[in-house]
This record gives sequence, structure tokens and C-alpha cells, in this order.
Amino acid sequence: MISAPRTAGGAMPAAGPLVDSFGRVHTDLRISVTDRCNLRCVYCMPEEGLPWIDKREILTYEEIAEIVRAAAKVGVRSIRLTGGEPLIRKDLKRLVSMLSAIPGIDDIALSTNGLLLAEQVQGLVDAGLKRANISLDTLREDRFEAIARRPGLQRVLDGIDAAVAAGLGPIKLNCVVMRGQNDDEVQAFAEMTRDRAVAVRFIEVMPVHENVDGHTNQYISATEILDRIRANGDLQPVEGPKGNGPARYYAFDGAAGSVGVISPLSHDYCDTCNRVRLSADGRLKLCLFGDHFIDLRTPIRDRAGEEALIAILRGSMYVKPERHHLDVGQTASAMRALSEIGG
Repeated sequence: MISAPRTAGGAMPAAGPLVDSFGRVHTDLRISVTDRCNLRCVYCMPEEGLPWIDKREILTYEEIAEIVRAAAKVGVRSIRLTGGEPLIRKDLKRLVSMLSAIPGIDDIALSTNGLLLAEQVQGLVDAGLKRANISLDTLREDRFEAIARRPGLQRVLDGIDAAVAAGLGPIKLNCVVMRGQNDDEVQAFAEMTRDRAVAVRFIEVMPVHENVDGHTNQYISATEILDRIRANGDLQPVEGPKGNGPARYYAFDGAAGSVGVISPLSHDYCDTCNRVRLSADGRLKLCLFGDHFIDLRTPIRDRAGEEALIAILRGSMYVKPERHHLDVGQTASAMRALSEIGG
């Protein structure tokens, strides 16, 4: 565990913003509320699933709120709830309500596959949810089942409609593009933005060592994706919707929405990283694609108190790496990170 810095007299210094050794100010905290998921996407996990974390090791909502209260004291302003699939965690709206009541927290967002969104979204919005990212890799039911290894395309589409109706905004649709599987739908996804106020973001598939050969053949760069979309019309760079993600945005002339590309391999975005992540079992992760973890569950359950949590959060900035060194086949966890990559 990282030790907190102290003044010459031994007293704990006043809490300041989370600034790392490279001058990046961290205002965004991604929180995984569960490691479990109700899909088995081919780029994310094996069909039989993964070894799940024991439920006793998962942070309670009260423990999560305690960490967020400390984080808010050092400048964290935006929270994103992720998983696994966060909507399978029971009564998620209770956590949203707890977090929205914390002074300093002014934005709460959700990353979801959308299967359970239609029935839960109004309660989440009433509790304080502001924005949503929804994963959708295809507009064809047969392909949905092939990619997700589960049915449910219409449920996801219904969830998108329900999110719009409930007032969430902006709505961001995340599509992992895989050559030979769904890359021929890129233009159809882009066309959705002409009359819908959604941001469709295309994410490069990342080859990992569990399936380097297969994923390498599926890789299609953001540059090629944009070139294909430009066949449908001129694209102009735009600022894009609110959020803290790494996407670069473009739009057709007069379009209601926008097109984004997220390219962890072909375009590094580490220079602007402003976020840390909290795993479902209470480990602070300092880089999405790295192996730097700091235990927060132990001090929480040892009743260490807010000042100790603040000291750990501030101390974590001294060990955050300057950038990831993601490359083809480097890390097996890289593809599982896709569900929470966007802002």
C-alpha cells in the first residue's frame, strides 16, 4: 500500500487535486460495480465465462460511496458506473442516489450493454443518472447472437429508445469494429447520426495474446473506418458530446449526431488521461491497460477513515505511469476493457 506524504512536522498535508507526476489532473473515476456480465462477447471473454470474484470481496454500495466522498474532496467530479454489466447489480439506482448526494459530484454516467436498460432507466434518471454509453456492435439479430453469444438485439434497441425518452443525454453508442464480422455495417451506423442526436463511436478491436492471430486479422484502423464513412458524405471535425473519453469526433453537414473513433492502438491518448478506475473488489487501477493496482478495500474495511483514503488517492498519483505500452498480443485484459473505454 502506498504511504501518504507528510509535512516536515509529521502532519498530513491539506488535500489537493489529483495531479500525477506528469501534470495530468484527474477528475474522473470509473467504478466497476460487478465483474459479471449477461453477454459473452467474442472479443471480451470465453463463452463459458470467467472465474468470478467472490461476492464477499465485492465492495458494498456504502463502501463505494465512502471512497467517492474521499475522491470528491480531491477534485473528482465525474463518476462512470461500469462492470461487467452494471445493470445486473441489484438496485443500482440506490447507489446512483447515494453518489448524486455527495457534494462535488456533478456528473454520473453509465456504461451498459443495454439489455436491462429499458426497465431500469427511469429509476436511474430519477436517482441522478445523467448520461449513458451503450454497447452495440451490429444492427442485425443474427450477428448480434454470433458476437454476443446471446440473443437480445431488440432489447438493446428498446433500451436506447427508453434512454432517449427518459432524458439521458448525450447517448453514445459504442461499436467494436471487426473485419469480416461487422465492418460492412460502419456506414449504416454512421447514417443513424443524420437524424438522431446520438454519438456513434467506432472502437478498434485490439489483438490480445489469447487470440492474437484471430484478432489481428479482424483489426481495422480508425483511419480506414473514417474513409469508409466519407464515401457517404463529407465529414467535418466537431467538438463532440459532453464526456471525458478519448474519442475524436466528426459529423456530416447538418447531422443531429456525430461519429467518433476510439483508437487505442493507432492513436495514443495517454497525454490527456484524466481518470482512474475502481475495480469491483476495491482495487484502484491507474491505467486501463496496465497492471498498477492499489488496494482500497482493506483500509475501508479496517475503518481507516477519510483522511487515510485521501492520502492513498493522492499517493497513487506518484506511481501512475506516463502511458500504456499496449501492443498486439501484449495483454489479455485489453479487450475486456473495451466496455468502459469511452467517456
